[in-house]
Amino acid sequence: MKKLFCILMSILLIASLLPPISLAQEQNEADVELWNVVNPLDTTVTFLNTGAHPDDERSDLLAYLSRGLGVKTASLIANRGEGGQNAIGNELGNALGIIRSNEMIEAAKVNGVKAYHLSETTSDAIYDFGFSKSPDETLTKWGEEVTYERLIKFIRTYQPDIVMPSFENVDSQHGHHRLMAILSERAFKDAADPTVFPEQLENGVEPWQIKKFYLPVNKDTATTSIEIGDFDPIYGMSYPQLGEASRYLHKSQGMGNDIPVAPRQSHLKLIHSAVATASTDLFAGVPYDFHAWADIVPAANVSEQLDRLQNELEGIIKLYPDREAILPKSQKALGTVQKLIASTNSANLDSGVKNDLLHKLELKAEQLQQVSFVSSNLAVDVEIGSYVLTQGEQTKVDVTISNEGTKKIQHIEAALLTPDNWKHEGVTQVKHLKPGESKTVTFNVTVPSSAEYYQPYGDAVIKAQLTFKENGVKTTAVIDLDNTVSVLPELSVTPDPVNITVNTANVQKEIPVTVKVKNYSNGAKKAAVSLNLPEGWTSEPATADVSFTKRYEEQVAAFTLVPPTTVADGNFTIAAIAVADGKSFDTTVQEIKYDHINDSYFMYPSNINGVAFELLKPDNLKVGYIDSGFDTIADSLQNAGFDITKITPEDLATGDLSKYNTIVAGIRSTLGRPDVLQNNARLLEYVKNGGHLVMQYVTSGDPWNNGKFTPPYSLTIGSPSIRVRVTDENAKVTVTQPEHALFNYPNVINDRDWDGWVQERALYFPTAWDANYETFVSMADPGEAPFDSGILMAKYGEGTFLYTNLVFYRQINAQVPGGYRIFTNLISYGANN
Repeated sequence: MKKLFCILMSILLIASLLPPISLAQEQNEADVELWNVVNPLDTTVTFLNTGAHPDDERSDLLAYLSRGLGVKTASLIANRGEGGQNAIGNELGNALGIIRSNEMIEAAKVNGVKAYHLSETTSDAIYDFGFSKSPDETLTKWGEEVTYERLIKFIRTYQPDIVMPSFENVDSQHGHHRLMAILSERAFKDAADPTVFPEQLENGVEPWQIKKFYLPVNKDTATTSIEIGDFDPIYGMSYPQLGEASRYLHKSQGMGNDIPVAPRQSHLKLIHSAVATASTDLFAGVPYDFHAWADIVPAANVSEQLDRLQNELEGIIKLYPDREAILPKSQKALGTVQKLIASTNSANLDSGVKNDLLHKLELKAEQLQQVSFVSSNLAVDVEIGSYVLTQGEQTKVDVTISNEGTKKIQHIEAALLTPDNWKHEGVTQVKHLKPGESKTVTFNVTVPSSAEYYQPYGDAVIKAQLTFKENGVKTTAVIDLDNTVSVLPELSVTPDPVNITVNTANVQKEIPVTVKVKNYSNGAKKAAVSLNLPEGWTSEPATADVSFTKRYEEQVAAFTLVPPTTVADGNFTIAAIAVADGKSFDTTVQEIKYDHINDSYFMYPSNINGVAFELLKPDNLKVGYIDSGFDTIADSLQNAGFDITKITPEDLATGDLSKYNTIVAGIRSTLGRPDVLQNNARLLEYVKNGGHLVMQYVTSGDPWNNGKFTPPYSLTIGSPSIRVRVTDENAKVTVTQPEHALFNYPNVINDRDWDGWVQERALYFPTAWDANYETFVSMADPGEAPFDSGILMAKYGEGTFLYTNLVFYRQINAQVPGGYRIFTNLISYGANN
């Protein structure tokens, strides 16, 4: 229900911009659920949009094709977007990839576009490693064999008539985007070539010839332009608005815009075609329905049946929105399709034509079963004892089927779909339901003791299946549960902090650590918690006991770590372990819960990642941190022994800011903290009176330097973003003022401090700035002109304003010593100027 609410709110945001006409009555009368399944009966065309990241899909065009024309439409996305930024929380990496993947699933429910990915696991080679300017670099990271093999296999399985990447292969595009355009175009020929990945053909997969390959272009170079801005009374909005309603579900990327109903064209350029036609129409040369198929199939008996089938399908569409009239017609058409599949299999047809036609008939059988289920007016409600389960646990699943129509439904059966080694017992026969009648089928489910733990990108472990017969034809529907059923460890073990920094110049005498243990088992549990320490380290206590009485309870064990007096430079690991009933648990279960997506979990070893290096800091440095919610730098610096206070909105509005030597603004603070905009004048006054303000990066689209937030002197963030970043994490950095205090106090910065950086150097460089700013570093990606604006600082009144777009948040999160040391110097200027 929570996801449905979010989808409806997204649609209402768009609907509020519609023309002031009486749409409410039309929307109340529209049976959207029925139209979503009936409309696709009109065409046999399949369309595939390829991209690199979740939210790359061309939502407006896809909404027009799917919801407007009924074309079977999908997006194939390479990775999970793990390298992106997060506009709703501080999850990064795999946890962010899980969020973005689930957002795409929810977005697809709005615009009717099925989402697929080449990336299969959280440890997949096809990973979003961050912004890339080169398709060659992208392919080197992902691996050509695995990436292209999966793409070819998907195309051969999905069998699209038309393929269109979201972006062109031009140097103004992200390298990931460019690679998907290159590989998608290459697949036009190779997917049809049986000598390309021939091992795929051993498992029932057949070569597939894409009929047309298009690229999205501007109007001047287009061969086809399609008007997609039409208003659809069924949905109460235009197709671009429907696309934006789906994009609002990409909340972690801040997607979605309010747009009015207005003409809009989608411009495409035909690059390759396997069909001959003089027409520039998008579907020219591609059989649009079974009438068109009847014209090209030489077998007379099959051809006649195809014509009759298309007439039946069109008749069903004309019956909309009369569900009870549609049901017998859809069941009859389903029987017709099943007979046609048998006729086609035995017909003397060219193998390519036969394979293509069988695919279209099987697709139509799937669609007709969806029509029959919706028009049956059978409502299915699935309730489970617990959405979280543990190995060996038993639970109960109730499947309630209600007949909400006015006609009796016959021969109903309910079943559960689970992995092969799961056990579930229950009576499946419901027999029949009279109008207004409900029946509940109960299944007792046993989770195997060896059951696999929850996989974020795996199939659901429990689904319901409903079958019924009408007119002698059997219809099957698979029903998802309202939320994720997850098999989790009995205990989750989460240490805090997850990163420890040991200053070899002054080794801490004690380091406080807590371990949160959460009980996911159904009942009481006792456990002993301990830390697996490096040689020479001790903890007090050595072991702590925790106990639970029920599922979801949490207990926290507190430890004091005592390191040896000297610690060698380098990395070390401390494992947190809970032992219960003779079993050891050493996994952190990160819960990912947002209202607009299903609950998910990311599991990883319950380790504390330690690094030891020399980190000097002023004794008197007092720092206020404006936490934007998009980074964890403040927590990391606190754990490293800094005097850091997180500045609340109330503090920023009325508190005494002068007590801080330095105030630091988290990344994209003008977006994540509206109070930064509201208190712009107070921050400038703080600087003017002698404070040191360190502002981390904003994007060109964030509120900045435009009357909402104004720095002391103007500076302009560059655009487009691909042009204003250094993506090579090993790019040479030249310090242009090496004698300046920023690089000598309290740490003497040298070339080694730029080593070991992760993902990238910097992004969103300023491209214009006032002469009052000084520049300090120069860097560039290979073959490009250097940027000098990675660190800008200016005197303002008695204080200083420093702006940096270097990605310190990634370096500090990854325990990169140089990231800590350089950032420490930048914030220490407030105690030294």
